[in-house]
Amino acid sequence: MKLKVLVVDDEALARSRLRTLVGDCTAPAAVVGAEAADTAQAMKALQREQFDAVLLDIRMPGADGMALAGMIAAMPQPPAVVFVTAHAEHAVQAFELEAVDYLTKPVRLERLQQALQKVERLMQAAQAARTPQAGAAEEMLIIQDRGRTERVPLAEVLYFKAELKYITVRTAGRSYILDGSLSELEERHAARFMRIHRNALIARRAVRALEKHFDPEEGEGWAVRLNGVDELLAVSRRQLTAVREAIAG
Repeated sequence: MKLKVLVVDDEALARSRLRTLVGDCTAPAAVVGAEAADTAQAMKALQREQFDAVLLDIRMPGADGMALAGMIAAMPQPPAVVFVTAHAEHAVQAFELEAVDYLTKPVRLERLQQALQKVERLMQAAQAARTPQAGAAEEMLIIQDRGRTERVPLAEVLYFKAELKYITVRTAGRSYILDGSLSELEERHAARFMRIHRNALIARRAVRALEKHFDPEEGEGWAVRLNGVDELLAVSRRQLTAVREAIAG
């Protein structure tokens, strides 16, 4: 299937050029499903139909591309955002808004294809997370909780966090207490979880964003935001590069 793309730019010539480039993409193939000249038109298109990606300019009349990206991020099933702009200075802010990529004009076909390949990989990862492998038994954690034994699907776990002599197991619905070693969990489930701090492992599939964060004990630093929970989890300097690479895909 072709990726369905929404092109948002206030300049008709820029939209026409992007439409041509998208049509020339072969790996992956893509098609422009609609165009918009401003944020209002774009939101109408997004409410009317589903898109896989939005190619988004920044400087537009009225609410700019950054504002629109924030609105898109709040959608229940947001399309991937790829900024396409003549202004390179907004790149940091763009990635804080969870942009998949940031292209500067004039856009080259090769560079656009790379961006759309990232979109395709994200879609495939999301699909794989939703579809268990045929015939594979679902992995479970066995947790002793207040005198009862409970089976918690590993696919529901968002993070493991070491707290004194036990480990907090967090799902979107609740927290559990687990006896064990964080290192053992990391070794056993490295394909699903990654270390972000000496005291925390996070589910790779759940990572939503990496953002700057001030910790009262450790000072200025970075933290990850996960889908399904409101809290931020601190990222150590040692793990920062690995986390960035995991998010970039």
